[in-house]
Amino acid sequence: MTDMEKDLNESIESEQADEAPEQAGDEAAPDHQELTGLLEDERAKADENWNKVMHLQAELENVRKRNARDLENAHKFALEKIALELLPVRDSMELGIQAASGEQVDPEKLMEGAELTLKMLSSALEKFEIIAVDPGGEKFNPELHQAMSTQAVTDIPNNTVVTVVQKGYTLNGRLIRPALVIVSTGGQEAAQNGGSGQQIDEQA
Repeated sequence: MTDMEKDLNESIESEQADEAPEQAGDEAAPDHQELTGLLEDERAKADENWNKVMHLQAELENVRKRNARDLENAHKFALEKIALELLPVRDSMELGIQAASGEQVDPEKLMEGAELTLKMLSSALEKFEIIAVDPGGEKFNPELHQAMSTQAVTDIPNNTVVTVVQKGYTLNGRLIRPALVIVSTGGQEAAQNGGSGQQIDEQA
């Protein structure tokens, strides 16, 4: 091989060596169309996720509005059931007033009507756990009773409720009005037997 042929072969080999990395780079790098397709796919996924977020926000807003409306209605119509129970009581009272204002009044029938009306009212209150506190003859309890005065009584224990001036009431076990009562002090005989005869036991 001549020197000229040797130089020509080396030149060809050198050019082939230079073209090889360029071809490898062309094969590794995606073309413009492929990049555009990938970008569109990602954009579609982003749009889908965004729509899901917006839909979820709309659902949460609807739930919030619905809860607010339900709460408002609950406050507005909380007494609807008890009102329906009290309406017959009012009707009965009106009938009693009409009967009492007539020309021929029968006291016995008026009394029966009044007792029936009171029974209806008591039944309506008990349905809603409004229970009367009627402590006649019981030991004075400052948590449920309010003493209006004392009365000297010799034949019952000291700090006993002698008279109920006004009944008290509880709502679901919670006192909403104490019973107004008159409490025994035991009198002279009770004092001789160890009672104070004067002071109400507020810690009873």
